[in-house]
Amino acid sequence: MSEFVPQPESKLDHQSVQPQLFMMCVSRCLQCVGVSLVPMAIICMLSNILLLLPELKIHFLLEGHVTREATWATGLWGSGFLVLLGARAFVQSSRTRGCCAFRSQMLCQMVYSFVCLLAAGSCCLVSATGLSQGPLCLYNTSAGPTWGVPLQPQPDHLGYLYNSTLWSGVCLQPHAVVQWNVVLFSVMGGASGLQIVLCAANILNSLLGLILGQGFCRNKVSPVSV
Repeated sequence: MSEFVPQPESKLDHQSVQPQLFMMCVSRCLQCVGVSLVPMAIICMLSNILLLLPELKIHFLLEGHVTREATWATGLWGSGFLVLLGARAFVQSSRTRGCCAFRSQMLCQMVYSFVCLLAAGSCCLVSATGLSQGPLCLYNTSAGPTWGVPLQPQPDHLGYLYNSTLWSGVCLQPHAVVQWNVVLFSVMGGASGLQIVLCAANILNSLLGLILGQGFCRNKVSPVSV
């Protein structure tokens, strides 16, 4: 009877699986971030569009009676269009194979992530500013009704956000513009804030892929002597 001799594990399998698992993990993270950014970008775009249309009427925009921060449209071009381009690049690069292509894509993803981070950060900052300053509206003054920003914070009292009685008693037009701005700026600021977190995580993910990917890709398979 022939004696069974167990064979040693192949070094080829062990060394080839390591870089594949690492690239798969990084690529999957890129794809998850890209897919998650899409609905947030759509939310920011819709919120900014609605901010430009108080009472869902366009004549306020045409007459220049829209809150200044809404007209900057950071939810459209910042957390909207630019983030959508970045999300598309993240999903496409998650399918990249090969050592050199993988590392070059990680470098590109760091740039994309940084641009998206700046775009989302500008939208979040503008949303917070618009929320704290209050809306542009028609309100009563000693000289009669005039357009302005009556609810902007003053040094002698807290802002309107802490006094809900001012929400319906100050602005005459557009109707319920205070509630309109509070809700939409809050939604846009929250969505862009989540985009900042995801883009920052993606920068770290791409950096790890750029640094560690080289070490994994340099694994050599040496022939096993029998």
